[in-house]
Amino acid sequence: MDAVRLIGVGRRALAQSQDAPDIMREAWQAQALALAIGSRLAMQGPPELRGEARALTEAGTRGSGGSAVPIVGAGGIRAAQLTELGDVREALVGLGVLLGDVGIALVAVASASFEEGAYWQCMEAIDAADESRDRVLEILRRLPEWDGRLRRPEREPGSDSAA
Repeated sequence: MDAVRLIGVGRRALAQSQDAPDIMREAWQAQALALAIGSRLAMQGPPELRGEARALTEAGTRGSGGSAVPIVGAGGIRAAQLTELGDVREALVGLGVLLGDVGIALVAVASASFEEGAYWQCMEAIDAADESRDRVLEILRRLPEWDGRLRRPEREPGSDSAA
């Protein structure tokens, strides 16, 4: 599935989230998607954007890893369904909007939280979403310098393809 469609699925799922665990799960899903998109750009994007793409990957890792990983649910990890970025600019704009929505939803969860541990977990998730969004915005800022074409991944050494 292309990135824009996955981002749309994530935005709808976040909008339909009814409680704190649902919102935390969607925040985790958004960060996993940021990681996947950043990784794809770092491997296939232009050399001048790779540093920022790696930074997005690291920020996504921070927000989707650790011991507070929520139970993902029957749909699994959406980011694992990423097959292509498609329109890179559209994907990055959508990811930035999704991460902003996640931050707003997490602020509401943190504000309503009576448990200190849950509050700090939300604060960490807000920071991670904010950092990922900042990385997306930086890539978008530098994107006009790039023609938008992803290069094909290089073949592994020693893998001869007869096709």
